[in-house]
Amino acid sequence: MYPHFQDAELENWHDFEVESRREIFALLRGIGEKNQLIRMLIQGESDVCVTSILDVDEAGNAVYLDCSIDQEQNKRILASRRLSFETTLDKVRILFAADQIEATTYEGNPAFKIPFPETLIRLQRREYYRIATPVTNPVRVQIALPAELGGPTTFPLADISCGGIAILDNKMILGDAIGKNFAECRIDLPEIGQVSTALQVRNSLDLTLLNNKTNRRLGCEFVNIPRGMLAYVQRYITKLERERNARIAGLS
Repeated sequence: MYPHFQDAELENWHDFEVESRREIFALLRGIGEKNQLIRMLIQGESDVCVTSILDVDEAGNAVYLDCSIDQEQNKRILASRRLSFETTLDKVRILFAADQIEATTYEGNPAFKIPFPETLIRLQRREYYRIATPVTNPVRVQIALPAELGGPTTFPLADISCGGIAILDNKMILGDAIGKNFAECRIDLPEIGQVSTALQVRNSLDLTLLNNKTNRRLGCEFVNIPRGMLAYVQRYITKLERERNARIAGLS
């Protein structure tokens, strides 16, 4: 669906899809009001046009966009079967697409018109600073699985942020867990304390190692984490950062 944006952030783009018409309208209007520049990409070409939203007409089911100053590029855009758009709003990456585009005017000037998008992607993952957790003596999370899955099970962490954790499920115990919620998870943070929170699995990535073994990395988001517990997470991230900086200073 979003062919131009196949980067690491978009492996599980459907986890970040917004389908609420009201929310899409608010996001597009915000992009327009802040005069955010938008990259418009023509499918199948390396052609990029920088545009902006002139108006969002929810009742008319249309979004009005600025034209390119290059008339030849405008012709290629109008001949395109599919267009992809990428911008940011308050440091959050926004992506949407259109299968139709037509020439029109807006307040007397040439403009483009596309249908109001039915969905868009809002990628917020990068707003949280993530730091790798120790490999030799890994931090562990206990997830209270039902008895048929083995009961409470511990998993090593790969990294941690104020938004969540990445866990290693190399024995594939959790299966296809994307979207699942796990209540009452416990993370033991060395020298800090134990964090209790619910987790939701947001994405999954399988990596095949040189010995043909497969590692599964699950990105999990904190769900309604208490403020006191989040303070523990922040303190632990600060501790890891200090230790890493001390190692770098010692090596230099």
